[in-house]
Amino acid sequence: MAGVQDMQGKVVLYTGAAGGLGLQTTLQLMGRGATVVAVDNDPAKVAALQDAATSVTTGRLVVSIADLSDLEGFRAELKARLGEVGGFDVVINNAAVYPSKPFEDYSIEEHQAVQRINVDAGVVAVQEALPGMRERAFGRIINISSITISGEWANLSPYVASKGALIGLTRAWAREFGAYGITVNAIAPGAFPTDAEAIHPDPEGYVRHVLDSQAVKRRGHVGDIAHAVAFFAAEEAGFITGQTLHVNGGWVMG
Repeated sequence: MAGVQDMQGKVVLYTGAAGGLGLQTTLQLMGRGATVVAVDNDPAKVAALQDAATSVTTGRLVVSIADLSDLEGFRAELKARLGEVGGFDVVINNAAVYPSKPFEDYSIEEHQAVQRINVDAGVVAVQEALPGMRERAFGRIINISSITISGEWANLSPYVASKGALIGLTRAWAREFGAYGITVNAIAPGAFPTDAEAIHPDPEGYVRHVLDSQAVKRRGHVGDIAHAVAFFAAEEAGFITGQTLHVNGGWVMG
């Protein structure tokens, strides 16, 4: 098992780092010795992350407030952070928006707005990180997809399309970047009790449905995702690329 300092000296760029699945992962990566550049734009969540980070005695937290819908502004913010930290060894594309309504009720502008945050911001992040990764002959890119790509969920078509696009980019980038010592993988979380569940009109019924659907009869917890991210980020995972890891309690298998 990797030691607590196995990411000492590594710099992680993590979008959506203060959210429901992000905070615990940020703390775990810091606990392994990493500097985490935590990108988020929710002041309350950022404050909670900063407070929680005070209990971690290793690693370093660098907060980056950015609106990912403003791609050029986000690029400028990343360039500034690169000047501060020297390069990104790991990129975790996690930030996402998830509006919910029938397909025919979305305007094309609404559809494009979801892709802009969920996909295009990730493209910008990788574009900015890639030159340094190539120079160092090391990089880990982790795209956070979703169980919704299995097709069971209605009224989320722009979100599902964006998460499917991340799977495609995972495979395309893995092929292109592998020669430079860079791996690219995706994680598809299942149903986790985060703010995203607020879109369900019957929360108790939804929880029953989740447990009935999973092979493992408990709710997922944020540590399940944190461990998966830490696994893909590790140097020891250097022969695994282009893969999607489903962390869903056996709801969807394959």
